[in-house]
Amino acid sequence: METNNAPCTEAQMLIRKPSSIVFNAMIDPDQTTNFWFTKSSGKLEAGKTVTWTWEMYNVSTEVEVKEIIENEKIVFKWNERTVEFIFKSLSNGFTYVVVTESGYKETGSALLGAIKDSTGGFTTVLDGMKAFLEHGINLNLIADKFPKEAIQHGN
Repeated sequence: METNNAPCTEAQMLIRKPSSIVFNAMIDPDQTTNFWFTKSSGKLEAGKTVTWTWEMYNVSTEVEVKEIIENEKIVFKWNERTVEFIFKSLSNGFTYVVVTESGYKETGSALLGAIKDSTGGFTTVLDGMKAFLEHGINLNLIADKFPKEAIQHGN
């Protein structure tokens, strides 16, 4: 996907929970650690920078929170890219989540690889979020995506 002729990735998922529950799962690390990173330095708040860690990969990143509209939107910057989570409340009490990432500096095959990784990564996060929020199951999707015996990631 492109916005303003700039590359942008998108992933989306219907989650059968109200937007307040889905939104809170993204800003509260006690919940987010059940489907994404393993550790966070704090809750997402506008103007705050937090550190997210994936301990199984020995990887951390700084997340600079740019905007939060309660139950509707989270925008943050990480690794020189901008990520936006939109939470659309549906009439049946469910939530449609759309994640976009923009700000790619790569070109050519490196750009294609970055877009593939981003799309696949955010799809995995949303799949894990759905399983956790709808069924209370931590599928370990992020940890199982790159098992050490199969592939090296982040080292």
